[in-house]
Order: sequence, then structure tokens, then C-alpha cells
Amino acid sequence: MGAVAVSRNSGLIDGGLWFRLDEVSAVSAARRAAEDLGAEVGLGTDSLSGLAIVATELASNLVKHADDGLLLVRRVRSAEVAGVELLAVDTGPGMADVTRFARDGHSTTGTLGIGLGAIARQAGTLDVSSVEGRGTVILAQVWPGPPPAPATAAAVSRAMSGEEVCGDGYAVRSAGGRTQVLVSDGLGHGPMAAAATAATVQAFQAAPAGPPAAVVEHLHRAVRHTRGAAIAVAQLDDGEVRFAGLGNIAGFVVDDTARRGLVSLPGIAGHQRRATREFSYPFGPGALLVMHSDGVVDRWNLDDYPGLRERAPQVVAATVLRDAGTRRDDACVLVARARR
Repeated sequence: MGAVAVSRNSGLIDGGLWFRLDEVSAVSAARRAAEDLGAEVGLGTDSLSGLAIVATELASNLVKHADDGLLLVRRVRSAEVAGVELLAVDTGPGMADVTRFARDGHSTTGTLGIGLGAIARQAGTLDVSSVEGRGTVILAQVWPGPPPAPATAAAVSRAMSGEEVCGDGYAVRSAGGRTQVLVSDGLGHGPMAAAATAATVQAFQAAPAGPPAAVVEHLHRAVRHTRGAAIAVAQLDDGEVRFAGLGNIAGFVVDDTARRGLVSLPGIAGHQRRATREFSYPFGPGALLVMHSDGVVDRWNLDDYPGLRERAPQVVAATVLRDAGTRRDDACVLVARARR
């Protein structure tokens, strides 16, 4: 059916709304949601018109040509301005040559390439990853003016099947001149899990600047009134990533040579923990940090997707979530890129 699959994180502005695109009626619902959000963030008339075109093209292509097509509509922010981000995700049939499919007038039955030219003209930011037989992820952003610099860290989350809110969440902040990221998995699922993650995110954003272990300690004290959460905080420094976690938030550093797992200690923020320790790992130019909740199995391999490690963090996160996420649990994937 073409019903909206809501995956909204309480207290997380950018949690967004997921739309399942399997019938034509869902296209207008997705377009209206994008337009409403565009008006909320202050897009002008021309930008709103462009946003409507982008949303319509992405949604229509998912209905016509994709398998298991989903469209995420959410607010996106830089330091000074807000825009609208659309993330189209499907499981097939994929495109062998994205550049060829993006040319106006190119049409092939069963592909998502149709309309990419129109999307590219209207979107301030466009990024695509596609593998034949595995699917496509398209990121499009519409801003009120020139697009800001690409984000170094971004995440994607969605609720488990049958739930309207997601108990997993994420946040990104600058603390003491360094980027810190959080992934939180509220205990259980549903509204109470979402409330735990919302409290964790709020406490993270308000926490004093300090290393990840100190931030985790702050969060542990701050969310005692909730049912608790598994959490992990990472800090991106020049040449290294510092990581501290409680519970089953997975972390990995991926570079040209290996995928290295990061250590998280047993515990539940807000309720129980034996100790809080911080670990440091090499994080060379171009390396990726991938963090995810236990709603994502860890058997993914970015090398299975040619060129994916060079794509935007949102595209990498959505690909991992699509192919390694389970529908029996909330799921969240965060990706951050080291500076080159």
C-alpha cells in the first residue's frame, strides 16, 4: 500500500518521515510533505518549486521502476541555514553508469535513471550510488541559496516494522573545535525508547565540552529518569578517532586497508555501567567512521559497492541501513569522514 511509514525521532529535528513508494497515490503525499517542510524552513518561491519537482521525480521513479522504494523527507541544517533533504532508497535494479542515466532524454525501462537530469538542475546538492542488481540511493538537497559545504558526518534511522516512532537516534555537534557524534539506542522500542533517545540527544547537545568518556558519563547521569539507552560517543581528531560506548552500539573505522572494530563496554546509560573507558584509533585522511545500533547486523562490507566510500555520508549510511538493517528492530547508521 502507499501509506506513510513514519520514522520520527522525538526531539530529533532531522529524524524525518519515511514514505513507502509502491503506488501512485504516495507520490503526492511525499511531494506535499516536502513542500510543507520547505515552507517551514523558509525556502523561497523558486526553491519551493524546485523542491516539488525533485520530490515528484524521485517519488515517481520509485513507484515506476524500483523495488521496495522508500523516500526519506527531512530538514537539513548547516551552521547558518536550513534546507530540505530527500533520500531515495531502493533494492533494484540499479544503474551501471549513473552519468549516462542522468542525461536528459535517456530512458530505459526498469531503471531509476529517468528524471535525474531534472533533479540535478533543481537540487543544490545531488549524490548517487548505484550497483546493478543491488539498488540505488539518491541524495538530493534543496537550499534557499547556494549549498553549504558538504557535511562530514550524517546518519539515517528508521523505526521497526509496525512502530510509528524510532527509539534509535543520533546527533552531531562541535565541542571545543572538534566534531563529536552520538548514536543512541533507547531500551526496547516504541514511544518510551524514543523518549530515552530524545533525552540522550538533548543531554549530548547541552553537555560541556570534553572527551568522549566524559560526555558518556554526563549522559549516564542525565538520563536516569528514562528507561535508559545504549550509547556511543566518538570524537574526530586529526589522525585519530576517540570512542567511548556503553552497550551494543557498534563502531568501525574503514579505510583502504581494513575494517577495524571499536570497543564499547557493557552497560545501559542511565541505569548500570561498570566503568567508562575511552579508546583511540588511527583515522587517516579519507577514512570512514561507521557507527550503528544493534538493529543493523555487522556483516556489511563497503567494498561490495564500487565507489561507495567516496559518496556522501548520508548515502553510505542509507546503503548500510538498507542492506544490513533488520525490520525486527529500530535501526540507525551514522557515518563520518576524516579530513583529507
